Amino acid sequence: MADESTEKKAPQGKSMYKYIAEAWADADNTYVKALNYERRIQWRKEENFLRVEHPTRLDRARAVGYKAKQGYVVVRAKVRRGSFRKRRINAGRRAKRKAEEQMIVGKSLQRMAEERTQKRFQNLEVLNSYWVGADGQNEWYEVILVDPASPVILADPKISWIAQGNQKNRVYRGKTAAGKKGRGLNVKGHGAEKARPSAAANGNRSK
Repeated sequence: MADESTEKKAPQGKSMYKYIAEAWADADNTYVKALNYERRIQWRKEENFLRVEHPTRLDRARAVGYKAKQGYVVVRAKVRRGSFRKRRINAGRRAKRKAEEQMIVGKSLQRMAEERTQKRFQNLEVLNSYWVGADGQNEWYEVILVDPASPVILADPKISWIAQGNQKNRVYRGKTAAGKKGRGLNVKGHGAEKARPSAAANGNRSK
């Protein structure tokens, strides 16, 4: 009988999702480059918030909670890129007080895409989102929404929590993955003492 320690383990094959993820990670050298070029031409002509039948990136969709079943909706959202600047002040002020410098936005474009999508699909709840493309003027994200009133959702113990009252309008309170990242909740330990429960509520929490 051969020693188990000397036996060679059979190589395990990659899953379909792994191949998709590797192709997107090196998009400039894979088939994704040609696909994205054609997609962006079409996406520019479409609505800013368009419901789609299937996710563009199946690996990312599954990773952030999507399932191909009733109650799940995917919406492709377009958000403009670029810095945010105030209009130039022509009245009498010294240059320092004209506020012409770039304004730092407190939210990422991904969070903006999620919130604007929620505004248009008010009977659904935003679960998560992921990046699918960009050009010089716009960025596109696919937002996964869930119907909290769907019997299929209520019967699934892995997602039925989204029907609870404390999940209502969750995207506006930064409870998605992009929202938690923007609130600094991905950082733990030293340097993150004032990030919880939120930056605004930190001074009010009980000791």
